[in-house]
Amino acid sequence: MENKKELRNWLDDLNLGHPLVIAGPCSAETEEQVLKIAHELKDTDVNYYRAGIWKPRTRPGNFEGVGALGLKWLQKVKEETGMKTATEVANAAHVKLALEHDIDLLWIGARSTVSPFIVQEIADALEGTDKIVLVKNPVNPDLSLWLGAIERLHTANIKKLGVIHRGFSTYEKTKFRNNPNWQLAIELQTKFPDLPIINDPSHITGKRDMVFDISQIALDLNFDGLMIETHHDPDKAWSDAAQQVTPNTLVQMMRDLKVKKEADAEAEYNKKLNNLRAKIDVVDHEIIELLGKRMLVSDGIGKLKKEKNVAVLQSKRWNEILGRMVLEGQDHGLSEEFVLKMFKAIHQESINHQEKIING
Repeated sequence: MENKKELRNWLDDLNLGHPLVIAGPCSAETEEQVLKIAHELKDTDVNYYRAGIWKPRTRPGNFEGVGALGLKWLQKVKEETGMKTATEVANAAHVKLALEHDIDLLWIGARSTVSPFIVQEIADALEGTDKIVLVKNPVNPDLSLWLGAIERLHTANIKKLGVIHRGFSTYEKTKFRNNPNWQLAIELQTKFPDLPIINDPSHITGKRDMVFDISQIALDLNFDGLMIETHHDPDKAWSDAAQQVTPNTLVQMMRDLKVKKEADAEAEYNKKLNNLRAKIDVVDHEIIELLGKRMLVSDGIGKLKKEKNVAVLQSKRWNEILGRMVLEGQDHGLSEEFVLKMFKAIHQESINHQEKIING
């Protein structure tokens, strides 16, 4: 991608004056449902009306979408409301049908992004199209796979490209459906600052009451827009009911979300400063989470030592850790003094945890 600037022209040309908003139901269920939600969103700041037509499910037997029939419903949305439409495609056949029904924006899902074979098939089917094509991050936190998908599409002469950050799967139990792993999205932004990046708080959280907070973090990190699943009766949705919000809730969220506007040199300075501070906030949060995980491991060590009647302090291992961490710290531009202070504090907290277990 030699000419990175051309990748953002489609978003600049929209001249929105606010972040891009893609909203609509997780799944197109019935014609009545699709049209009802669209009419409730038509006079809002929503720029693209989304609806899942083909729904890849982890296990068979769940609702897998209405299929091509739903594309006719999206055509009707455009006719009745004037809204542009969006849906996910997972193979060449999906692409062909979506183009025939004049869908304006197509996205490649996380399960498809993991396969270069699938991405190449879609890229070949889309070659030369002027439609907007967005790529969701792969299921696992692999930046190379994500960028590889974009490169395949760019090679197919698709210029209106962007990405969707929807979080990553993890075996660890967290409060998120998909861990946001903000650092990976920030790294992508740093490598390709002209590549539009949309946040999908619905799939990151899996819970409607967390969507607003994740949306605000994304905007603080200078994301270009949001994709939010919206349903007129979320609790009765046929898929992903827990993460969808009502149109009224979406409208209120868009009013309450704070967007840093660029007006003059001082505003530009504040925007950059707030963006860097938001990145620090994300890293600080991750540090606390990692320290919490480390103490859980220490708790396990404490239980094992209690069973075997072993002393808490193991001086030889502690000195080995300190020496190794000082060297690693130097590789990351950290002074020896700082690393020693930090790990001594961590070690003391670990000892406190283990003593509490052994003496408890």
